[in-house]
Amino acid sequence: MVEKLLLDKLLSRLKSGGLTVTFWDGTTKNYGLEATPKLGIKINDPAVVRAIGKNVSLGVGESYMDGSMEITGPLEDLIEFGYRNQEAFDIAGGNKLYKKLARNIKANQPKLISYHYDLGNDFYELWLDKETLGYTCGYYKKPTDSLEVSQIQKFDHVLNKLQLDKNKTLLDIGFGWGYLLVRAAERFGVKGTGVSLSKEQLKFAQQLAKKHGVEKLIDFKLMNYQDLPDLKTQFDRVVSVGFFEHVGQGNQRTYFDVVNKVLKDGGVSVLHCISQPLEAPMDPWMDKYIFPGTYLPSIREVTALLPEYNFQLKDYENIGPHYIPTLYGWWERFEKHKDEIIKMYDERFYRMWRFYLAASIASFRQGDINLSQWVFSKGTRNDWPLTREFLYK
Repeated sequence: MVEKLLLDKLLSRLKSGGLTVTFWDGTTKNYGLEATPKLGIKINDPAVVRAIGKNVSLGVGESYMDGSMEITGPLEDLIEFGYRNQEAFDIAGGNKLYKKLARNIKANQPKLISYHYDLGNDFYELWLDKETLGYTCGYYKKPTDSLEVSQIQKFDHVLNKLQLDKNKTLLDIGFGWGYLLVRAAERFGVKGTGVSLSKEQLKFAQQLAKKHGVEKLIDFKLMNYQDLPDLKTQFDRVVSVGFFEHVGQGNQRTYFDVVNKVLKDGGVSVLHCISQPLEAPMDPWMDKYIFPGTYLPSIREVTALLPEYNFQLKDYENIGPHYIPTLYGWWERFEKHKDEIIKMYDERFYRMWRFYLAASIASFRQGDINLSQWVFSKGTRNDWPLTREFLYK
């Protein structure tokens, strides 16, 4: 059958690991460098092979979602196996024939954000830590730190980099579920403003501020970050945690234009986002099903833009290794609530998000992506601390 020949051609190029394939007719074949591979797939429909031949990422992801392909072994290991053999799949014709669903322009941004973040706070509360709903990597001082502890430590690490006190004002662009601003008000007494396009996040953040008794210090707004200059307000500090990925490819200057307008001279900003070593488009499956319109910048893309605005880089840190235990923490809780998630949505949704979490684990383990934190000032700051000791006090 032609589908078997196509798969033979694709998998004959493997240069790392091994894979056992069980075909729709019950026959089995091993591929790769291992005599007895620990990883395997069962293909229930020959259409799976044709889909993979058009686009490896979409073909594998959609076939897993639909149940037409089953996995033997840890899902994240299979995806990492794919990353290690990326060159072979590209040569064989994968990752073609994909057109992005929506351009990341201002008019589309509300629906792009809502698609992911307005699924319902009850969904995210199942597997994120319930106190902060922190949805970026935690910060682990010890391997035994809980998810809750690591998230609070992450927010504190970011806040420490901002060098805050009660006389400072703070703007949070893309405030998530609001915990960073709440924590800043509690620890330092700062007055803060946060903007987001997610109605669900706004609702949670406002309730969180009231719960912690800081609602008079914080103003959460449902608005596009591009409209911030209309407020005609400047801030001592600007922070963005896990939002820059959503500005979209080609829109980085738009973001920095806004920061330049709203940050006071001598002010400090922290930009925290997932980055990649080299410039590359978003993975097709991830763009279509999980984060439409997003783009992961390279480290050099961001760093090169800073001097254009007289932003002086004060510190850079890659805390990507902290994402691996964070993701495993989310994975464990997500799996624990499998039945509830399927009841909320359906089996296909559960498998889709399971594939997303596994792919994220594999990407960070493989080193294909990082978690970058840039700290920069607007103009010269000769009073900057000489060491990093202030971050850990």
